[in-house]
Amino acid sequence: MAGKKEKKFKFVIVGGGIAGVTCVEQLSSQIPSADVALITAGPQIKAVTNYKQVSRTLEEFHVEEQPVSVLEEKCPNLTVIHSAVKSLNTQSHSVETADGQIFGYEKLCICSGGRPKLLTQDNPYVLGIRDTDSAQEFQKRLSKARRIVVVGNGGIALELVYEVEGCEVIWAVKDKAIGNAFFDAGAAQFLIPSLEADKPDVAGPCKRSRYTTEEPAPGAAQTFTADRHSRGHSYDMTKPGSALGPDWHQGVALRGAEQVTRRVLVEYQCEVEKIFTSAEQFNSSQKTEKLESEGSWPVYIQLTNGKTFGCDFVVSATGVVPNTEPFLHGNTFALADDGGLQVDDRMMTSEPDVYAAGDVCTACWAHSPLWQQMRLWTQARQMGWYAGRCMAASVLSETIELDFCFELFSHVTKFFNYKVVLLGKFNAQGLGQDHELLVRCTKGQEYVKLVLSGGRMVGAVLIGETDLEETFENLILNQMDLTPYGEELLNPNIDIEDYFD
Repeated sequence: MAGKKEKKFKFVIVGGGIAGVTCVEQLSSQIPSADVALITAGPQIKAVTNYKQVSRTLEEFHVEEQPVSVLEEKCPNLTVIHSAVKSLNTQSHSVETADGQIFGYEKLCICSGGRPKLLTQDNPYVLGIRDTDSAQEFQKRLSKARRIVVVGNGGIALELVYEVEGCEVIWAVKDKAIGNAFFDAGAAQFLIPSLEADKPDVAGPCKRSRYTTEEPAPGAAQTFTADRHSRGHSYDMTKPGSALGPDWHQGVALRGAEQVTRRVLVEYQCEVEKIFTSAEQFNSSQKTEKLESEGSWPVYIQLTNGKTFGCDFVVSATGVVPNTEPFLHGNTFALADDGGLQVDDRMMTSEPDVYAAGDVCTACWAHSPLWQQMRLWTQARQMGWYAGRCMAASVLSETIELDFCFELFSHVTKFFNYKVVLLGKFNAQGLGQDHELLVRCTKGQEYVKLVLSGGRMVGAVLIGETDLEETFENLILNQMDLTPYGEELLNPNIDIEDYFD
């Protein structure tokens, strides 16, 4: 890295997303006199607002885009450098920005987030939604669209499919059920009627303790049509600029060109085989494939189940990959299998004085048996906060314990206009056959699932206004033996909160 250092800072943070901004705020409050630099390409940063600690581990907050000046007022010793990072030299402890400046650091924290896995690069008919600009572009293109294909099964796909009106949606998911990162097939069956519902119909609790779900056969599809519609929230994606907030489509009219309110066709257990533009499509020898759509479309998408659909454009919502690109060259970072920078329980990478937080990193310490990493807003905030504490502790030669938020996985969000709370090993992750499920479901109202292992509660999924999250969080944390209670745990006639007070 040639050239002279413009300036040396005690702390340099790369990335203006939630992890980076939270890290900056934490460092400024721990060591107010320290020089802190934030290197970010975008003009705006992502800030946490309306933060609420709901219970010991559950938190709720909004994510807002704010001008950098708001952060500068909060943190008087902060210097914001508006540029992307070109390279990092861990040996000389310096970062070079795209505009050729070089900055030295004592401690560095990489919070560069993730970038979307796009189905294909540079196809004008394939749109990834990841930041405010692409969300606006999506809205503009949707207003003229009659049919779109959404590929992906994460939070963004779930929200989009529910929010889009006046346009037919073909939804291609690679799994046997929708939303499988967040819940199981039973919860998916509970949510699916929202895609066609006029409004929820309320029934009595159907108490079913052990259950199996009918899986759609490979190649099967389900269609849902609706006339009325209510608003919901949305979830997580990231790119170098900085991801959208969880409420990105609030107040954004996602309307297509057709009169129908909502029509969704779900194609299960399939991925994208090939994307053609119309000219290629008709000149190719692909006549053998079953074409599901009449008329001519700007783009055609062929799925691995043999079906081909014409549409106005394709939305790629297939998750993110850690954005490590500019930092690796010339350094020897240990990377995890998912491509993230490995961090230990102090959020330190394998390079000296380099920390990482948020989507770019992979937690490689020995996890609590009730916690797992998921690339979500809550964890970006927690990791940024904790990384700031660890960096400050290191400079002040203080010892620090792994934060309690890494003891129990917890997440609260909204899908299909239902409140969704996930606790611990909510999908029985890593438990093999050694677990049992208790389920209570009231159609259109609530879905409650408990995961028990060795008679102790290790996870829960709560959909709807159940008010059970604190009780179950406590039962998971204190690992009480629940064998004596059996299926009574979910008996709707027992007030379980009073039971375990």
